[in-house]
Amino acid sequence: MSAHCQLTGREPRFGKTVSHSHVRTSRRFDPNIQRKRYWLPSEGRYVRLTLSTKGIKAVDTLGIEAAVARIRARGGKV
Repeated sequence: MSAHCQLTGREPRFGKTVSHSHVRTSRRFDPNIQRKRYWLPSEGRYVRLTLSTKGIKAVDTLGIEAAVARIRARGGKV
C-alpha cells in the first residue's frame, strides 16, 4: 500500500535521525494512512479510499460526495 492520501495528497517526507554523537542517518516520515470504505449513494455502491487521518476528518466535514468530486478533480480514480 502506497503511503499517499487520495484526498489531501499527503506523501512521505524525508529527513535525518540525529544520534547523541551527532551522526546523521536518513529516515522517512510516513503519514498515517488508512483504507476506509464509504457508501456512495449517487452511484449506489461502496468506494474504498486510501486516506490520511486528516483526509478522513475532511470527508466527515465535507461529505463523501464532495470528497469524491475533489479526488476526481485531481485526476484520481475512485
